[in-house]
Amino acid sequence: MSLQSDRWIKKMAKEEGMIEPFEEGQIKEVDGKRVVSYGLSSYGYDLRVGNKFKVFTNVYNSIVDPKNFQEDSFVDIEGDFCIIPPNSFALAMSVEYFRIPRSVLTLCIGKSTYARCGMIVNVTPFEPEWEGYVTLEISNTTPLPAKIYANEGLAQVLFYKADGICETSYKDRSGKYMKQMDITVPIT
Repeated sequence: MSLQSDRWIKKMAKEEGMIEPFEEGQIKEVDGKRVVSYGLSSYGYDLRVGNKFKVFTNVYNSIVDPKNFQEDSFVDIEGDFCIIPPNSFALAMSVEYFRIPRSVLTLCIGKSTYARCGMIVNVTPFEPEWEGYVTLEISNTTPLPAKIYANEGLAQVLFYKADGICETSYKDRSGKYMKQMDITVPIT
């Protein structure tokens, strides 16, 4: 496997619709205001977080169980930002829609701007032939409330092209998170 460059990412986004919408360069300012950067970088793509969030709550004394997930474990928030309580967690969705080629696997890691504030972004790999909006997992590891800015950069996607084509893709397996169009909670 080899890490793919900005040139390859740009070609795949334009010719194959791999990333929509696609920004050809790093956007650091919008309407004269500084933003957490997003768009094409040297060896990856900085995706944006949308304006809808699901923040964990303990209002109903729920238990987090991946085999029997309760929707009342979350409070839904929509807006220009989201405050994640201390030592808490939120789900969000990317602004960009991704279509991953059969010969590609991606890794998605948090941006240093948030990491240096104690915010950890955990996203599972985008497997070959997976497509959809990305459900983003955001942890506030600090003892303080933390702010996430909607429609700004949150994580960087790195694209690895395999030397060959996989035998079975995510699409072939009818993966349960295929073509997700909203924040998707655990499905068993």
